[in-house]
Amino acid sequence: MKGPPAGAPNEVLVLGTAHLSGLPETFEPSMLAPLLDRLAAWRPTAIATEDLSGLQCDSLRRYPARYAETVPDYCWDPAPAARATGLDVPAANAEAERLLGAWPTAPTPAQRRRLAATLLAAGERGSALVQWLRLPAPERHAGDGLSAELAKLLDAYRGRRNETGQIAAALAARLGLERLWSVDDHSADSASSADPAERNAAADAISRAWDNPATRARAAEDARLMARLAAPGGVLALYRAMNAPEAAMQVYRSDMGAALVEPQGYGRGYVGYWETRNLRMVANIRDVLALHPGTRLLAIVGASHKGYYEAYLDQMHDVVLADAETVLR
Repeated sequence: MKGPPAGAPNEVLVLGTAHLSGLPETFEPSMLAPLLDRLAAWRPTAIATEDLSGLQCDSLRRYPARYAETVPDYCWDPAPAARATGLDVPAANAEAERLLGAWPTAPTPAQRRRLAATLLAAGERGSALVQWLRLPAPERHAGDGLSAELAKLLDAYRGRRNETGQIAAALAARLGLERLWSVDDHSADSASSADPAERNAAADAISRAWDNPATRARAAEDARLMARLAAPGGVLALYRAMNAPEAAMQVYRSDMGAALVEPQGYGRGYVGYWETRNLRMVANIRDVLALHPGTRLLAIVGASHKGYYEAYLDQMHDVVLADAETVLR
């Protein structure tokens, strides 16, 4: 039941990605140019990333009994930005939304530096990096609430091998967008069992489930793609493979589908976590689309999530999926 809606539809392009930090040393960010060209040609008006929002990290920190293991892995500490701006995470989010709501057509460098500092205090490094990249190089310095420590942090984050900086923020700055949307969710995480034997039993059972022909086929295909990553067209070939129609079923057979039938039942808990996480991630995307009807949203996410994103998004009345194969052609 897809409408049609009043006005332009919400379109979502789900780009399954490798985590760039895990690619071979032969990978260089400059190799992303053909991918970025094709994504830019699709002209998204919003970009969502696999990052936890500052607000969710602020919430998880308040429940260490459950999330003590999650926070160090998926959150970063905005304390330096809080010291520089005097804003805690909720206050900084409110101030960032206020600034963006009244954002001028031609902001000054001082306004961009101030917004970057505010976004860092809000826990939104990706969006802060967009503001940093939109500054002319000589204007990327401390000032206007942005401390020297924060300027150094943004320079370091810009150079990291991750898809938020090298794809999402770079593309947003190129297209004239002002922010990214952090839509990852780890509220379904739970603390590891206190019983080492139970932890080991669960890990062993799921590892055995994952040892299957589909996993070995995926590994062989990954090895083939990685071996030619530095060749002309190698990165684009990787992204075409990860976003091919058959890729989602291969992921399911090797991973979640295999875990679901694991005889000891540990896999069912894992699949429950996985589905809950993806549902909440997609709910965050749907929330963005509701705020701005008629959005063309690029959702960049680890390739294992792609099939779940598309299945859940396709249930929404006011969401139309774009074909990644056509965009990457």
